[in-house]
Formats: sequence, C-alpha cells, structure tokens
Amino acid sequence: MNIEVGNQRKVFGNTVAADVTHRLREELITCRLKPGEPLRFEPLRAMFGVSFTTLREALMALVADGLVVSEGQRGFHVAPATVADLCDITDVRVLIEVNMLRQSIAKGDDEWEIGMMSALHRLNKVEERLSGPPADNPKWRTAHKEFHHALVASCGSPALLAIRDSLYDRSERYRSLSAAYRPVNRDKVGEHRALMLAAVGREADEAVALIERHIRSTTENVLKYAKDVLRPV
Repeated sequence: MNIEVGNQRKVFGNTVAADVTHRLREELITCRLKPGEPLRFEPLRAMFGVSFTTLREALMALVADGLVVSEGQRGFHVAPATVADLCDITDVRVLIEVNMLRQSIAKGDDEWEIGMMSALHRLNKVEERLSGPPADNPKWRTAHKEFHHALVASCGSPALLAIRDSLYDRSERYRSLSAAYRPVNRDKVGEHRALMLAAVGREADEAVALIERHIRSTTENVLKYAKDVLRPV
C-alpha cells in the first residue's frame, strides 16, 4: 500500500486498478453503494477519474470477491444483501475460523502472541480517538480487520487465510448494517480483549466459543434489527 501525504489523496496498491478496487470496496462494505444498486460506468468513471478498462478491471476483481454481480448485458450491480447469504457466510466463517484459531493456538509462537497484542493495542488506540461510530471510520475498520487476522495468523494455511479474508470482506457489509440499525452498542473492547486473553492463555475451547459468539452476534443483530432491508434469498 502506498500513501501520499500533504494535499495528495491516499493511494492504495501498486496500480490504478488496485487503488480503484480498494476505494470501491470501501463504498460497498460501508453500504454507501446500496445492495442491489446498479453500478453504471459513466458515474463511476467520473467519481474515480479512470478509464473504462481500469474500472472494468476493478469491478471484475470485486465480482471475484463476491461483492459485485455481473449480469451480462445488464452490466454490474452491487451484490444483494440477503438473509440466505448472511447466514451462509456466517456459518462458513464460524466453521473456518474455529479451526484456524485452534490451529493458531496450537502452533503460535511468541511472535504470534506479540502480533495479537500489538494489533489489539492499535485497535484500542484508534477507538479512543473516535468521534463517531466505529463502522464509519476507515482507520478503525483497518485496525479491526488486522486484529481478527492476527488471531488466526499462525494457523499454517495460506489457502485458508485467503478464503477467510474474502469471507471477512463479504461479511463487513452486514456488520455495517448491524452497526447502523442496532439500538445498543456492543462492548467490542471487552469482546476483543477476552478473545486475545483466551488465545494467549492457550485456552482453545474458550477462545473458539468466544470467536463463534462474536461472529454470530453480528448476524443476530442484523436479523433482529435490519431484516427488513434484506432480501429473503
């Protein structure tokens, strides 16, 4: 990731297409681009200031990530948010992350522990400085993602890590909906600290119970408070 300072906009990735992909992903996971919304080329080209070819490359990358749908002659649309998709992503995330966390606890060394504690410290520092909802802050979203990645980073499977990262991004849209509609804030600081302590303490059963509860709580909130904005299937 390249970052330009001063009056320049931050640039993510080594190519223009990678930068546009990152910026579009932010619009998608925060639901600023609404589920099911058509993605018309001319407005998007004007928004990002890029060519047709670059924009198409970015959109195809997001199709592969499950965040955008390509419908032939009908063009591109934001992937719909559905009850079935939410429940499927949740069940698969739990299945994978429970196994990955157990493996990380079994295989993790001192560097893994330090990485987790560092990621949690960074997340907490970002939260201390927030002036608005965490889900609206890109720094918080990045720190949150890095902490959850750190928990399972020592599982020993690059393939599982890649699958998990893709599922995490797809679930972020639903977490944005949960944050927008639930009436009471969750104790995320406490949940994250409990996860870290259980992992560092090598309490595998406790850790996997906590990560499953942590993931499913978001799903339960969406189904309870935001179900009306989801399609059934």
